[in-house]
Amino acid sequence: MLFAREQLELQQRRERLRLRSTELRATLAERARALEPPLALADQVRSGVAWLRAHPEWPLGALAVLVVLHPRRALRWGARAWWGWRLWRHAQRLLRAAVEPR
Repeated sequence: MLFAREQLELQQRRERLRLRSTELRATLAERARALEPPLALADQVRSGVAWLRAHPEWPLGALAVLVVLHPRRALRWGARAWWGWRLWRHAQRLLRAAVEPR
C-alpha cells in the first residue's frame, strides 16, 4: 500500500514536471522569436562576407576605380582604415592580456 502511494505520487510529480517542461519550451520558443530578425541579419552579413572572400575581385575593382577617380578620398579613407585596423589590433592585445591567466 505504501509503495503504491509512493508510485502514484511519483507518477503525479512526473506529470507535473512534463507539463512544466512543455510550458517552459513554449515560453522559450515565444521569447526566441524576438531574436529572429537580428539573427537573420547576422546570417546575411555572414553570407555577404563569405561571398566577398570567394570573389575578391569585386571589392578590389571598386577600390581601384575609387583610387583612379578620387585619389585624395581614397587616401583619406585608406588612412582611416589603417587607423581603425591598428585600433582593433591594440584592443585585441589588451583583451587578450586581460583574459590570460597570470
